[in-house]
Amino acid sequence: MTVANETLMDRDYKAAMQPFFGDAEIGSWVNGAMMAGRGEAFDLIDPATGKAFLELKDAGAEVVDAAMQAAEKGQRVWWALPAAERGRILWRIGQQVRDHLEQLAVLETVSAGKPIRDTRVEVLKVAEMFEYYAGWADKLHGDVIPVPTSHLNYTRPEPYGVITQITPWNAPIFTAGWQLAPALCAGNAAVLKPSEMTPLTSLALGGLSKKAGLPDGVITILTGLGMTTGVAATTHDVTRKVVFVGSPKTGAAIAAQAAANIVPCVLELGGKSANIVFEDADLRRAVLGAQAAIFSGAGQSCVAGSRLLVQRSVLDRFVDMLVDGANQIPVGDPLDPATQIGPINNLAQYQTIEGLIKAGCQEGAEVLAGGARPEGGICADGYFLRPTVLGNVRNDMGIAREEIFGPVVSVIPFDDEADAIAIANDSKFGLAGAVWTNRVDRAHRVAANVRAGTFWINSYKTINVMSPFGGFGHSGYGRSSGKEGLMEYMQPKSVWTETAENPPAAFGYAPE
Repeated sequence: MTVANETLMDRDYKAAMQPFFGDAEIGSWVNGAMMAGRGEAFDLIDPATGKAFLELKDAGAEVVDAAMQAAEKGQRVWWALPAAERGRILWRIGQQVRDHLEQLAVLETVSAGKPIRDTRVEVLKVAEMFEYYAGWADKLHGDVIPVPTSHLNYTRPEPYGVITQITPWNAPIFTAGWQLAPALCAGNAAVLKPSEMTPLTSLALGGLSKKAGLPDGVITILTGLGMTTGVAATTHDVTRKVVFVGSPKTGAAIAAQAAANIVPCVLELGGKSANIVFEDADLRRAVLGAQAAIFSGAGQSCVAGSRLLVQRSVLDRFVDMLVDGANQIPVGDPLDPATQIGPINNLAQYQTIEGLIKAGCQEGAEVLAGGARPEGGICADGYFLRPTVLGNVRNDMGIAREEIFGPVVSVIPFDDEADAIAIANDSKFGLAGAVWTNRVDRAHRVAANVRAGTFWINSYKTINVMSPFGGFGHSGYGRSSGKEGLMEYMQPKSVWTETAENPPAAFGYAPE
């Protein structure tokens, strides 16, 4: 294992925030301006140092209520605009993101701990999200249905109104754009509550949207805690649909809250994805793919390839290559462009990962690489963990059943194709998966038979806004991108118009 630098680069948090917030007190983005929180104070922690760098206040129910009223008004203004004009504004938001790419990437890195090489890519993808849905804005139309009566019957796709969206700490600006762009394209207003640990880039996105000409109230960013601000938003009478990205436990609770108000949900939850390597695969390429599948983003990804299924005939050779590669991946300061693995986002998650590794070893798993904090240097104080490879794992162990959300891969051997598919499907999750093989027939059979919302052949972790994304089982329901994701934000209205000059009376008495 190598480190990207010997000393932490100087962190100038104020300089990172200045382009977006100036000297204003940071709160929630409500009705096109910053609104101070009304609740208890909490700190933002830099994962690379473990130190607090900013104090914020929980928004609370009062701010949420003001935000919802503004969103309701803003949505009416937004929906009244010509569709092409909405598209032009979305495109300009994408351009604002492009114009501030480096500043947004630095802010994401210092506040969320993601390597700068990753945040630059993710910010660019946010620009692509708004640009993609900008193109859809004036292409949403209904159908004329040939009903067997004298009526003209047609459908109108209409927005829900105000959408409440909850996004996680692992990819703050990426998941913000992922949810906001399609919601706005469909004519809704969006009230987004990012994780209280990583709200800054979402707030910055709200400010940039105003510069692009978005009417006030159409995007709201709530800064606050889940049990107060989050619950107030998801249960508010103005909320017409809830979108949640996060853990299955929290997602189930939010879905229950929404159901009490007869409000639908889209849930994008966890995963325990199977990455399957057959003996005929290009093993070098598969090793690189397996590393990217689990170690990029420090494994803090819902689609992480945390279960690595390797055919028994090549198991030893493949594991040797994997361990050698894991020990050489640069871990260190996320602001250093050479860093490939930064810190875990927060202390609670860091401790959860440590506990799961320990429990796995108690069940018989063996640490083949990593498993601990890098020694000395820049990693002494932050939430760093070396890329970890666990061998001697069975699929019935807790380490193979529960989502770890860290740079930890469990290697599980299999004998043949049927065995691999059975192991892959033996999970409550169904978010993603992959197969590595040079046999075309096998590749497509496995893709068809593994129960997952996204599946890759001879690659891993390629995601694009044009393609639908979502899971099965405990990985959630609904879709978050592509045309399918856009449809989640609209509901069809059926309109009937009588066209007959003298329609026959079907009921009642006509006046004389």
